[in-house]
Amino acid sequence: MPAITPPHETLVSKVFELPEVRCIEPAFADLPHDTFTAWMEELPADQGRLLVDEDSDPLAMAFHTGQGWLAGSLHLREPTLALIEHFEELNGDIFQEDRAVWEEAVREYYSLILMETTSPALEDLNPARTGQVRDLISECWGERAGVSCLDCGCGSGLGSLLLRECGMRPLSYDNDASLLSLGLSRGRLLPGETMCIDATYASRYCKGAEAGLGLMFGEINAFNEQEWEMITAELLALTKDCLITVGTEREARLIRSWAEARRFRAEVRENARDPIYDRWVCLIERE
Repeated sequence: MPAITPPHETLVSKVFELPEVRCIEPAFADLPHDTFTAWMEELPADQGRLLVDEDSDPLAMAFHTGQGWLAGSLHLREPTLALIEHFEELNGDIFQEDRAVWEEAVREYYSLILMETTSPALEDLNPARTGQVRDLISECWGERAGVSCLDCGCGSGLGSLLLRECGMRPLSYDNDASLLSLGLSRGRLLPGETMCIDATYASRYCKGAEAGLGLMFGEINAFNEQEWEMITAELLALTKDCLITVGTEREARLIRSWAEARRFRAEVRENARDPIYDRWVCLIERE
């Protein structure tokens, strides 16, 4: 059970129609783990609430205990028969909500906790780069208002900010909590759109999006090449087309080879706007 509760009412508590709910999983990255389902099966409680989605599939379950209301998410793992029987023994109430609303609520909950528990990194955004990346996205993608986009390795949120600015719908993820805390505190990242996860396992946490953005991938070297290939492969598997930037032509051609090996079309371009971070661009599309 987490030691920190978000500082104000959350979407999680609103969905359950309760003044306060704490999630049993300590971090967002823990949501797929069955360990927490087993823990819920044994939770002493006198009331229960089951949340289902628009297709009546379980999203979450909450129990009233001596420590207040505790909830466990089920949208990334399957409930067990023992857990369902535990809920039925309490003659619990059933609530319904759209899956997308619950997913946003859970992302918000853990983002608020991250902001409370993690000191932000030092500001890393060069103001000049904002315009450079804005122009690059516009040149490569044009008008794509309303399109969903994964911002892979989002850092402190420059890409997400610019995607939102041009009308796209970002879902942002990175494994550096201090950079995420910075982006959230600056407003470049939004709590309901942000996940602190290992990008090599992104498909465990989301079903995908129409597009994918990966700014400043790398540095890719012999020691981490396999990890970067896994990150890229996950992003490709979850999207229809991607825009990835790197610092060197060698890295761009390497990413192109990974994409082509997975039957994607890929084009490498030089980007003269930025001599360091986004110098080389790889545009990737499903065949």
